Amino acid sequence: MPVSAAASAREILTRLHDVMAARSTAQAKLNSVTQIIGEAIDSEVCSIYLLREGVLELFATRGLDQDAVHVTKLALGEGLVGTIAKHVEVLNLDEAASHPDFAYKPETGEDRFHSFAGVPIIRRERAVGVLAVQHTDPRRYADVEIEALQTVAMVLSELIANAGLIDESTGGSTRPAQSTQALRVGGQKLVEGMASGHAVFHQPRVVIEHTVAEDIDAERHRVYAAFDKMREQIDRMAREAEFGVGGEHVEVLETYKMFAYDEGWARRINEAIDSGLTAEAAIERVQQRTRQRMRQIDDPLLADRMHDLEDMANRLLRIVSGQMGTAAQMGLRQDTILIARNLGPAELLEYDRRRLKGVILEEGSLTAHVTIVARAMGVPVLGRVRDVKRLIGEGDLLLLDVTEGVAFVRPSTGMEEAFEARLQLRQKRRQAFAAMRDLPPATRDGQRVTLMVNAGLRDDVAALDMTGADGIGLFRTEFQFLVSATLPQRERQQRLYREVLDAAGERPVIFRTVDIGGDKALPYLTHDDGEEENPAMGWRALRLALERDGLMKAQARALIEAAAGRTLFVMFPMVSEPWEFDEARALFEAQRAFLAGRNKRLPADIRYGAMLEVPALAEQLDLLLPRLDFLSIGTNDLTQFLFAADRANPKLAERYDWLSPSILRFIARIVGPARQAGVKLAVCGEMGGRPLEAMALIGLGIERLSITPAAVGPVKAMIRSLDQAELAIYLRELLAAPPRDMRGALSDWAERHGVELA
Repeated sequence: MPVSAAASAREILTRLHDVMAARSTAQAKLNSVTQIIGEAIDSEVCSIYLLREGVLELFATRGLDQDAVHVTKLALGEGLVGTIAKHVEVLNLDEAASHPDFAYKPETGEDRFHSFAGVPIIRRERAVGVLAVQHTDPRRYADVEIEALQTVAMVLSELIANAGLIDESTGGSTRPAQSTQALRVGGQKLVEGMASGHAVFHQPRVVIEHTVAEDIDAERHRVYAAFDKMREQIDRMAREAEFGVGGEHVEVLETYKMFAYDEGWARRINEAIDSGLTAEAAIERVQQRTRQRMRQIDDPLLADRMHDLEDMANRLLRIVSGQMGTAAQMGLRQDTILIARNLGPAELLEYDRRRLKGVILEEGSLTAHVTIVARAMGVPVLGRVRDVKRLIGEGDLLLLDVTEGVAFVRPSTGMEEAFEARLQLRQKRRQAFAAMRDLPPATRDGQRVTLMVNAGLRDDVAALDMTGADGIGLFRTEFQFLVSATLPQRERQQRLYREVLDAAGERPVIFRTVDIGGDKALPYLTHDDGEEENPAMGWRALRLALERDGLMKAQARALIEAAAGRTLFVMFPMVSEPWEFDEARALFEAQRAFLAGRNKRLPADIRYGAMLEVPALAEQLDLLLPRLDFLSIGTNDLTQFLFAADRANPKLAERYDWLSPSILRFIARIVGPARQAGVKLAVCGEMGGRPLEAMALIGLGIERLSITPAAVGPVKAMIRSLDQAELAIYLRELLAAPPRDMRGALSDWAERHGVELA
């Protein structure tokens, strides 16, 4: 048996180096890895499981039945392997069958083995697989063997990533601004609101390209140099006059200094290098140990210290890799304005909502999904801010006023006073809107408009009572998938849907089936055909769900069981042709029949709807409408498809206007047929949440709007000051002979007729 963890790991890594460098298939490499590990630690079985589409699949094995490879699969939390991956923990058992989570898979032939040890294969802080060993005789594996397995698992993560067996993502970096003067910068209003906080630059973790060291001494010297540089940075930060005297930041810096000069931390990194890892991989290996300890810590103070060590390790990793940037080394420790070139919706959802007060983007657009998510979170977003990395420095105080389309950087006293005055005025307006909560959204001539809210998070349902909305007109079920590291199991989905329905009470909730793909890619759901050139028009939404029908069946069952005894409203996104709606509806009905056969309690009724986002669907409305209970126009995707303008492309962000005659005429074409068919028609895009645009929609005959909670007050105020019949006549005249400036014409009409558009 190897005399030390480092020696054990080094013996294995020396042999793995040649395997990884060989020109062979990923499968052949994995097969070789199991042989090498099994022989090195004298274990009769060595197996590699990889997470694919939310399921752990046996990819390679030495000792188990080869017919089980790519056949044996385990869900997260299922069996010992599933438990390791779910909890990102190590298991070391002298009798595997005695563990409460043990699950026997007869096709593997593993019943003759007693001992079991397994470690997670970690990539970017999540388990992407499991490395397991087994032995006939009952015995616990030695600590040095477990340590060696963990080190090898880290190298395996590189192998499977390079082989394309897990997803990768990249991102840019930022650098600090040079200016220290007060500054006013302008941008595009993406999510209106006001906020103040300190600048933090978003950037992804450093990607470790190589894990196995060529020259251990050279790697050790790289770490020594990085430690010296990091200590200089921490000392300089402590001397900066702008930190002042006293306060939490001083304690943070003192903690950082403690870790920067901690010989024990440095020794652990050197020990990892001794095992054969590169400097970057050694730092990451020690970080993995830290994260495992953090999961077991209940003491908040100690947990904070472990987070500090994590931040310091990130800083050291950036130094040693040469990928310095100015990421948020301290995390969101105070009210924060996040700075980025652009963000994905999943990336935004990772941030602490209590500390994240606003976002400034170099790019961004009104209908990008990250904007929609930010609006749902109530986070103001200013987009299209040029030279943001040059103008704003890490930690700068920012006053964000997206209502005016500006941000104040390092504000003067006068700027702060003016900002505070506008903030108080805004709060008074919000109080006025709150006073209207129980008043009906009815026009002056008696036209009742149904005002509903968009939601996607459990906490969003509270907006119903706060705003007095009529219900949830669009619950985006994909948010749960975006924030989850793995595919949400049916039970988790069901629990969320039931909680939402319970909170809504008698008010309707329209659940949109999962709309993923495009710019809402999931790391655990891969596309076999590779990267799409035009994901917005590609494998996404209903197209994806019908192909991966297992995903949709699980969601259908979760929704049906959650809505037991109630009316369930289901809406399918991105329907292009009537047959797609028919297939989706049939899938739900099949699940209802299946549950009925098992004597499960069912919904009192299921009502089915579709989203009209693809323009082609409008040409077959006469075929589709008789099959629908309701129809919702999704103006975000509809607009980009009508104008062939990618909504995520900043250069095209202002190439179209929601009040364009093309859009208004298109929507007008839908209103009449829907009304004649007796199908309730709604608009659930961002267009309906803007008072002027909402006014135009009501003039076209739209009687149902689903908008963000923050928009309910302003839109209700507009509705109660509007004469719908007068507007309808005027709008028909405008669309018959559109003026050059439709927005200006409608604004002038609203002003002349006393319509409140604030």
